[in-house]
Amino acid sequence: MPRKTNPDPSKLDRIVAEARRSQAERERGYRERALKMYPWVCGRCAREFNHKNLRELTVHHRDHNHDNNPADGSNWELLCLYCHDNEHQRYLSADMTGKVEAGARQATTLTHNAFAGLADLLKAKK
Repeated sequence: MPRKTNPDPSKLDRIVAEARRSQAERERGYRERALKMYPWVCGRCAREFNHKNLRELTVHHRDHNHDNNPADGSNWELLCLYCHDNEHQRYLSADMTGKVEAGARQATTLTHNAFAGLADLLKAKK
């Protein structure tokens, strides 16, 4: 049988202190700040995230400059891995062809209006 040893309390204190310092440093990073600031939803496809799949949610820099991290988060948007890859592919394509402005969203045509009959329903209740 292996012999049990008592851990050195000062060593445990150092390990815990280092872990806390590392966590504080990570929380100061833009990803952690963005995750605290914004809802955990992809800004493009509206996919929702929870603690189990949060690693699939990325912080995208709208101006593609990873050094531009304003405290108000105005240069960030949360995107899922797929939408983030698509955005960067569009950025590369736009760089080569010059046709699409980097960071510009593609125009979408809505085919359904969820609030189409809302005004009539509200009038009918009065």
